[in-house]
Amino acid sequence: MATTPRFRQGAGRLCLDFIRTLRHRGSPDEVEELPDAEALLAWVEQCGPCTATGHPDPARARELREAVHALITAVRADRMPDARSRDLVNEAAAHPVPVPRLDPTGQLGWEAEDSVRATLSLVARDALDLIASPSLTRLRNCAGPTCGALFLDTSRPGNRRWCSMGTCGNRAKKETLRGRTA
Repeated sequence: MATTPRFRQGAGRLCLDFIRTLRHRGSPDEVEELPDAEALLAWVEQCGPCTATGHPDPARARELREAVHALITAVRADRMPDARSRDLVNEAAAHPVPVPRLDPTGQLGWEAEDSVRATLSLVARDALDLIASPSLTRLRNCAGPTCGALFLDTSRPGNRRWCSMGTCGNRAKKETLRGRTA
């Protein structure tokens, strides 16, 4: 029996999946998905490349998440990001990242002394890469009224509206259908 992932993925970039851990951002239904060390370890285990190890600091991770969001938001609006957000992301990006290692069976694995810090370094580096790349023009806000998620639109025509057809897109279609049959 397959288990349902705890955290949403599929935004198109690791940094975007990370900022989605504040679900329904800016709405009354906002949900914090990284309230404690256990949740942060679970996110690293699910979304990172290596087994979760180290000393998780969920407050620092949430700070980084908000700094990444602020950085992306500012650059998308053609504004200079605030110094604190820029410094937090730069500082996180400076930490060592996981390294590849081939095991005796020929399987590729990833290792890090502190996989939480290393995975957050990947998140920060991914955010810096995103804001400096042409992909930034394909970044979209979900059209779901309370979603608040950002996603990378990789559709050919570039007109994707929802972070996920399975959640927000499906909800919008149901509401449209209800409106027609009412």
